[in-house]
Amino acid sequence: MITELADWVSDPANWQGPDGVPARVLEHLGYVGLGLVLAAVIAVPVGLFVGHTGRGGVLLVGSGNAIRALPTLGLVTFLFLVFTDSLVAAIVGLVVLAIPPILAGTYAGIQAVDRDVVDAAEGMGMRGWQRLWRIEVPISLPLVLGGVRNAVLQLVATAAVAAYVGLDGLGRYLIDGLANLDYGAVVAGAIVTALLAVTLDLLLAGAQRVVLPKGVRLATGTGPSAAAEPTREVTA
Repeated sequence: MITELADWVSDPANWQGPDGVPARVLEHLGYVGLGLVLAAVIAVPVGLFVGHTGRGGVLLVGSGNAIRALPTLGLVTFLFLVFTDSLVAAIVGLVVLAIPPILAGTYAGIQAVDRDVVDAAEGMGMRGWQRLWRIEVPISLPLVLGGVRNAVLQLVATAAVAAYVGLDGLGRYLIDGLANLDYGAVVAGAIVTALLAVTLDLLLAGAQRVVLPKGVRLATGTGPSAAAEPTREVTA
């Protein structure tokens, strides 16, 4: 197995052209990016609404858990039979599986906001939408972005299934490798997929430190600003 992997990695043909690793990675990222954007467009507004109003929280949690239990391969295959289009089936499947972590993170972030802070904002005369966008959303960003990061990790793994319905991406190495008994390609595809997931998570973690407001970074203890903040000793 190790010898087959070394032979596959050392073959220049696997690193260039439309079937090479760079091209497959870009295709994979395309599926992940499209699925993430569509899922966020659906999940973030719903999570904000439910978290802000408190309506439908039980239904949201229950439906999210039900979606998480869906088998990925079975879902994509079923959608392919329904839509008869590989790309539509794969993207819809990715969106369905990415919605729960984003929805849960957004809802949990809004719910975690200190009610005293919200009440104080209301006492200052802020309307509901002002409290949401000026108070609740900035404070909830760590959990919201955490949900997005979880969704990305799931999408990177799930997008490999797109190859089962005839699409490209890193899943081609897994599907074609198994079909041709090319286990070097199978192992290489799995390793590249894992490295892509780790790389994206590190990039998102860095982006999260940048986009978080300074006050939120200090309150949550994340980011360089929190580490550099001096400790003040209170004396009587």
